[in-house]
Amino acid sequence: MSPAAWLRLTLIPGIGGETQRKLLATFGLPEAIFAASRASLAGAVGEKAATLLLDTDNSDAVSTASTWAEQESCRILTLVDPLYPRALLQTEDPPCLLYVRGKPELLNTPSLAIVGSRNATPQGCQTARAFAKALAASGLSIVSGLAIGIDSAAHQGALDAASPSASTIAVVGTGADRLYPARNKELAQAIAEKGVIVSEFPLGTPAAAANFPRRNRIISGLARGVLVVEAALQSGSLITARLAGEQGREVFAIPGSIHSPLSRGCHQLIRQGAKLVETAADILEELGESLISQPDAPITSNTDPLLAALGYAPCVLDDLASRTGLPAEQLLPRLLELELAQKIACLPGNRYQRLGPDTSNR
Repeated sequence: MSPAAWLRLTLIPGIGGETQRKLLATFGLPEAIFAASRASLAGAVGEKAATLLLDTDNSDAVSTASTWAEQESCRILTLVDPLYPRALLQTEDPPCLLYVRGKPELLNTPSLAIVGSRNATPQGCQTARAFAKALAASGLSIVSGLAIGIDSAAHQGALDAASPSASTIAVVGTGADRLYPARNKELAQAIAEKGVIVSEFPLGTPAAAANFPRRNRIISGLARGVLVVEAALQSGSLITARLAGEQGREVFAIPGSIHSPLSRGCHQLIRQGAKLVETAADILEELGESLISQPDAPITSNTDPLLAALGYAPCVLDDLASRTGLPAEQLLPRLLELELAQKIACLPGNRYQRLGPDTSNR
């Protein structure tokens, strides 16, 4: 499926992720959004957003992104792409579109995020690199943010492991075609070759402070847990840890000297319930061997038009009938089949919701 309509939707200035998801829940796929009447769009998201949707010409940006995705190792993943990370589908606000460089299949491998201070100590970097190497060798892909300090050490440790089943995932706060920071040029090239770089931001997006908290929710959302190695009390790593807790992920922290400012963030996390770890084995034991030794099965392509019409938010039967043009008596048997196949859930109020591939097991 061509991502052109998805690009058109996500590259409209002023139409953010929440509005995009509301439109998808209401109308289905992006093609249906742009085929809807102005009145229907205004009823769903307001007159201003409807005007932006119908009157914005972003064809040049769509063409540029489409051309970028034709390059070797570059790809654009939409919510309905078979390789879209399933873990993100279980979060509250999954990006509608991801720009990817490298090996997108890694986005669906069991993973652990390792984060920490940009101004890390040599010992902290050594610890992060050693943990990442041991965990990657055990089959976990290592997720981090490509920043200097702990992030860089974690990525490098995962690359050192040379595991056949795991590598490293760099979630960046710029466009996937931009490099930040510049000193990580060689590391970024290695990740693009052996791992994967991912961003939700449009191509060309420069580094900006507001981008990094948004990036952090993807770091934690992709992972089974987050390990904080060194962090001051005001560190962005604590934001990632908080997001991980909100997303139902495990939070781990390495303790340090009571005299070090870079230990205080970790100690605060431990007081708040994060699990204190001293070795990589502590993390593997907590996550469970089944998460490590049994990589997730590949997701199959979903072309079911009923699932596409259902979207990713709860939907009442009448709305589904309106979207598909099918009467309720034809929809109900199909909905029952999908429910038995654990692809949808029947909710109170005669509502139906599409499930991610592993939602039923949670």
